Amino acid sequence: MAQTSCLVCCPLVANSVEETVIQMQQAKADGADIIELRLDHLHNFNPNTQLQIILNQRPLPIIVTYRPKWEGGEYEGEEATRLDTLRLALELGADYVDVELQVAPTFIKSISEKKSRNSKIIVSSHNYQSTPSLKELGQLVTRIQDTGADIVKIATTATNITDVNQIFQVQKGLHAQSEMTVPIIALAMSSRGLISRILCPKFGGYLTFGSIGIGKESASGQPTLTDLLKIYKIKSLSRDTKIFGIIGNPVGHSKGPILHNQAFREIGFDGIYVPFLVDDLAQFLTVYSTPDFAGFSVTIPHKEAALQCCDEVEPVAQSIGAVNTIVRRHSDGKLIGYNTDYMGAISAVEDGLKGRLSSGDWENISPLSGRLFVVVGAGGAGKALAYGAKEKGARVAIANRNYERAKTLASLVGGEAIPLEKLDSFCPENGMILANTTSVGMHPNVNETPISKEALKSYDLVFDAVYTPKVTRLLREAEETGATVVSGLEMFIRQAMGQFELFTGCPAPAKLMREIAVRNA
Repeated sequence: MAQTSCLVCCPLVANSVEETVIQMQQAKADGADIIELRLDHLHNFNPNTQLQIILNQRPLPIIVTYRPKWEGGEYEGEEATRLDTLRLALELGADYVDVELQVAPTFIKSISEKKSRNSKIIVSSHNYQSTPSLKELGQLVTRIQDTGADIVKIATTATNITDVNQIFQVQKGLHAQSEMTVPIIALAMSSRGLISRILCPKFGGYLTFGSIGIGKESASGQPTLTDLLKIYKIKSLSRDTKIFGIIGNPVGHSKGPILHNQAFREIGFDGIYVPFLVDDLAQFLTVYSTPDFAGFSVTIPHKEAALQCCDEVEPVAQSIGAVNTIVRRHSDGKLIGYNTDYMGAISAVEDGLKGRLSSGDWENISPLSGRLFVVVGAGGAGKALAYGAKEKGARVAIANRNYERAKTLASLVGGEAIPLEKLDSFCPENGMILANTTSVGMHPNVNETPISKEALKSYDLVFDAVYTPKVTRLLREAEETGATVVSGLEMFIRQAMGQFELFTGCPAPAKLMREIAVRNA
């Protein structure tokens, strides 16, 4: 299928002309198609002398924007001066000028003789509070078109990731009142609107924005230019590209997009994997129910809720009581739930133990058999580890902040429950195995640990499901006491391979996925 023609624009919010010129060259080198010049961020800007300097040195087509405070920008001066500067930009041959809907009708009338044949007017509307209904967005698009705009731009704020669906619908032109006669730029700001920026090419947007670097964004939720082009490869998206992603909250730390997108490309699979910051899983799955959204990884805190949201659940996931993978079945669109955490984590722990034993000790039996396996946490990952350990013949103990949840899970696997505050003193025997399945120790709280260093002396092996950072405080202290340590990165790699095969129906490129995961840990 032919790739889409969506352009990638790099907005520049430099404070000086000199810095702007440098950043323009960097944007070109990084792969941008267009530059947006945010004049309102320039300090002591003199349009009569400095605008020509910038335009003369532009290496790419340029959008000139002079955003006022009342539309979310930085400019606080006279409105007449601002509009005169935009007219001057047209006279000097700017490729695009962005003007706000509020002033667009009179501005466009005033430039009939100043606008060159090749210049285009973007008429924009920004909503920093919410995303209106699809009907309201359709009416807004019509109002913008009626001004005589060459390009329509609407930017809303996503308070929920489901808001982005309205943006996709407007881009696709499916709503009667928003049928496109001119190109449209439609984006949702905020971290919950990120997918509107990444998936823009698939749904027919004219362009999307990528910042020149972290901390240099022109709007909330803006990804970097490098991420758009290198991780997501949005230039290769087509209308037929299948969408996958990781559902969680938080989700920004996930290495899943780096791993899966490169693996998709390795086997020539037309798919993209994105982060979904989800508050309500059931609502999300209801809204994004088309075949375009083909599969999902599920992480904290939605693994148990996912069990109830699937049409069918494989027996292992049902027994564990948690789903970490959802696939939309091609034949009927039903959501099928799986759990790849189970074998990913247990096989990693088994391999870690094998390194402590002679080969004859585990040829016919799991090295977990008969061991006391202590699981910290009673959520989705905790259930997977507890279930897996039991299946391998281990005796299981559950430590959890909520003791009632610990008792519930312990009863399901025939184990015992431990109040989390008593974990340090729990030492019925030496040579135990510890598996932390909570988020304790995850970035940015890297100094936290669920158990004291002294208590770790009773364990032969310590596993930590946290993989950001790769070496947590728990693993570092465990290694110092002489225990074998297994990083959550190993579980992540193995469960991701299982997910990849469920998503694509193809064998995972194991060597590549391992190299990528280790390199980006």
